[in-house]
Amino acid sequence: MQVIETLAEGLKREIKVVVPAKDMEAKMNERLAEAKDKVRINGFRPGKVPVSHLKKVYGKSIMAELVNEIVREKPTEILSERGEKSATQPAVAMTEDEAEADKILSAEADFEFTLSYEVIPPIELKSVDGIKVTREVVEIEEEEVTEQILKIAESARSFEAKKGKAANGDRVTMDYLGKVDGEAFEGGAAEDADLVLGSGRFIPGFEDQLVGVKAGDEKTITVTFPEEYPAANLAGKEATFDVKVKEVAAPGEVEINDDLASKLGLESADKLKEIVRSQIEGQYGQVTRQKVKRQILDQLDELYKFDTPQSLVDAEFENIWRQINTDLEQSGKTFEDEDTTEEKAREEYTKLAERRVRLGLVLSEIGEKAGIEVTEDEMQRALYDQLRNFPGQEKEIINFFRNTPGASASLRAPIFEEKVVDHLLGEVKVTDKTVSKEELMADDEAEGSEEKKAAPKKKAAPKKAKAEAADAAEASEEEAAPKKKAAPKKKKADDAAE
Repeated sequence: MQVIETLAEGLKREIKVVVPAKDMEAKMNERLAEAKDKVRINGFRPGKVPVSHLKKVYGKSIMAELVNEIVREKPTEILSERGEKSATQPAVAMTEDEAEADKILSAEADFEFTLSYEVIPPIELKSVDGIKVTREVVEIEEEEVTEQILKIAESARSFEAKKGKAANGDRVTMDYLGKVDGEAFEGGAAEDADLVLGSGRFIPGFEDQLVGVKAGDEKTITVTFPEEYPAANLAGKEATFDVKVKEVAAPGEVEINDDLASKLGLESADKLKEIVRSQIEGQYGQVTRQKVKRQILDQLDELYKFDTPQSLVDAEFENIWRQINTDLEQSGKTFEDEDTTEEKAREEYTKLAERRVRLGLVLSEIGEKAGIEVTEDEMQRALYDQLRNFPGQEKEIINFFRNTPGASASLRAPIFEEKVVDHLLGEVKVTDKTVSKEELMADDEAEGSEEKKAAPKKKAAPKKAKAEAADAAEASEEEAAPKKKAAPKKKKADDAAE
């Protein structure tokens, strides 16, 4: 077998592989000899079939098997012998001429094919002694814990039906039907929906017009959807809602005690407080972690400058670009609305894709040299997290990860990356700094952080921490609220996209 390099341009490689016809024929004859005692052909006794006859009957099919085996196995062997790593699966090209292919299968012509690929550049790891990061830490105040518990208590408190008029703080149970230009719209209707007046769950003006209603009242409410409303077909439009009030209920007292904890399935108010504090710490800890990680990545980006495989950059860009266009479509916005153009956005996200690929290769090399591995248990937990995100689709998700090439890598990659970051945190100089929660949450536009500069959305304040045991209480109230985009809900702040 001959291996001839025909192209070495930057990271691009092209290899011509020639397997002589005589070698292919020799392998075919070996297979035929092995099959001689096994095949059964009418007119011949077992083991007495002439090889020449076997060749006539099975020769081309065996040669086809040999061709497939060579194409499947040889690229890996060739790259290994050359000491190269391919950025993606090498592209294989061979003759498409039927006459030429027939000659190859008949052992009358050499089998030739070409491998085209990009190599992953060799990365010489550099010292991280100069990397310094500041880890911002927030001290949780007792007042913040109490504030969160009060919100939980408000969501869990009881309501008692009353005969008077509804006031802010009262719960109104109602049926409603929303219309735009006299036509009902998807997601704009509900029955037995509960709404606490003053909660701000519905679009501005809706709740205000329910103040003063009584059980049995019917009322038409007119509101205008905000310009930034996520459903583009409703944004900025005037709508009417035909409302039938079924009940007005006054709220009970909000108290933080063992009875509240018991309602939430906990043994005591102290346990509730412990869980809430832990949740808040977890929320701030995630922000701290992201900031520390960003500092490390920014400094690694400055340390390592090398050409990246274009195939990897293109694939990463396509992933980013697909998400950007999905976000714009869902928000009903254009690039101009974001004070940019498609051309400038492509340029920015191409840079971001290059950065991500370069840092990915660096982190991979660091992790490999450090002996970092992702365990089977960690992969199983990651898969379980995916299953929780798609209830009712567990079988499809499992089949997807089992049968889709590269799908498992999408589970492994983020775990591996976080473990490499943990490793680096043990190697670099880390200085803790106590800050206020406002300082921690401040959206720092660190100079040189391409990841941040190109982010499509502004960072929103993280959602308030909630006690795990209290989620059920909140969920029970939310079940009655409209869930579709077109429902008269306030637009929620976008989660930060890193």
